[in-house]
Amino acid sequence: MAAILVLGADSQVARELTAEAGAALVHLSTDYVFDGRKSTAYTEDDPVAPLSVYGRSKAAGEDAVRQALDRHIVLRTSWVYGGYGSNFLKTILRLALEHDELTMVADQFGCPTATADIADAILAIAARIADDDDATWGTYHFVGRGVTTWHGFAEEIVDVQAGITGRRPKVVAIATSDYPRPARRPANSALDSSRFHQAFGVRAADWRERVRHVAAALAVRPAAGMS
Repeated sequence: MAAILVLGADSQVARELTAEAGAALVHLSTDYVFDGRKSTAYTEDDPVAPLSVYGRSKAAGEDAVRQALDRHIVLRTSWVYGGYGSNFLKTILRLALEHDELTMVADQFGCPTATADIADAILAIAARIADDDDATWGTYHFVGRGVTTWHGFAEEIVDVQAGITGRRPKVVAIATSDYPRPARRPANSALDSSRFHQAFGVRAADWRERVRHVAAALAVRPAAGMS
């Protein structure tokens, strides 16, 4: 049975240890390696053109993995949320309890992706490697099915919590230019996951379905558990 290491951060030491142990490497990357100018979902064949230091560091990490190891999978994902740590979904749940109005960017598009789905994807990769050590190495996209905006993402979260608490703040759509941030974000972060499905037989859930499930589970928790 082959060993497998999952790497979320760029680490030369981890890459060296993986190569030394003869293990396969799953390297988690991001939609931020693209500039967002494409009008449709990005595929693995599209050239990278990061807008920010973060995006450039992730693109450099991908290249380092490719140069260091033949037995690797670079798995790009986006708009990640889940029950643990700080993320957009948990922040909206908290803000919806504290404010009567939320302003959310409505001209950036992407695919919300649950950590549970990413875990399923990694397990599918591990199973392939364990079965025959002949995974289809390379770069893949894996994101929640469907595309939305930060505004649409927030509205879905607020709607779920409102059904539990009865509190429904207004979610106001704004433009990116109305909410400047130090790091530029791609206007279109949508990724096409069809190649991963063809290779490993796994697809993420529809983003609305998964968001509603996760938000419902977290909405009933004490506020201290949200961040």
